[in-house]
Amino acid sequence: MIFKRKGKKDRESFGEFLRQRRSFIIIILSLIVIVSLAWTGYRYIIDNYTVTRIFVDGNIQHSNQEIMDIVMEGRYGNNSLILSLRYKDKSIADIPFLEKIDVTVLERDTIRINVYEKAIAGCVEYLGRFLYFDKDGIIVETSVKRNQSIPEVVGLKFDYAIMYEKLPVRDMTIFTEILNIRHLLEQYNVPADKISFSERNEVTLQFGAIRVALGNEGYIDEKIMELEVILPKLSGKSGILRMEHYDEYSRETIFEPD
Repeated sequence: MIFKRKGKKDRESFGEFLRQRRSFIIIILSLIVIVSLAWTGYRYIIDNYTVTRIFVDGNIQHSNQEIMDIVMEGRYGNNSLILSLRYKDKSIADIPFLEKIDVTVLERDTIRINVYEKAIAGCVEYLGRFLYFDKDGIIVETSVKRNQSIPEVVGLKFDYAIMYEKLPVRDMTIFTEILNIRHLLEQYNVPADKISFSERNEVTLQFGAIRVALGNEGYIDEKIMELEVILPKLSGKSGILRMEHYDEYSRETIFEPD
């Protein structure tokens, strides 16, 4: 057997092989370390950010439980950190009356769900459906069922309705008036079932079997504020409360039973 001494080229090739092998080993070890750290971080997040306390703010049309069910569904639905990333000013397209939801981590086990609902001014019944519109009269939702927390508006005249477009009424300023009345009803905690407008734009509110004739817009704030005191006294009765002539001087209210 004859042994030949390695030449310079052979030694360089062998050295390059060793360097490549060393680089490969370093890369593999680096990947192992990275994967190990990633797995450790993943397990830490999963094990230490489990939600046990929840605060829900801003919801009116949906209950706290409904909001929690929407937000916390699916995989990792109980992880505060993942939820905060998943619901960062997230727009909601398929849930009625919801515009967006935001989740804030207060502590590792505590989150706050901030709900942003569509600003609904009222609804009208049209062709067997209830059309819900915003402060500008734009139809934003439609349903065969009536949402009892939103007053039905009666007396608006229009010939057609198109989703996401304004109701084609003659006087568009009426929507500002409706929204103002709605805010006052909420402010004084006197939720009305219906808001009716006459041909002369006179307003009548309905609370069960009680109708309240407010007349025109004059002293509307004072009239609705007064209802907070008057309506409990009329509980169980049926009739019309006349406030058309109510002003800062007379404060006249007359109840006419049916």
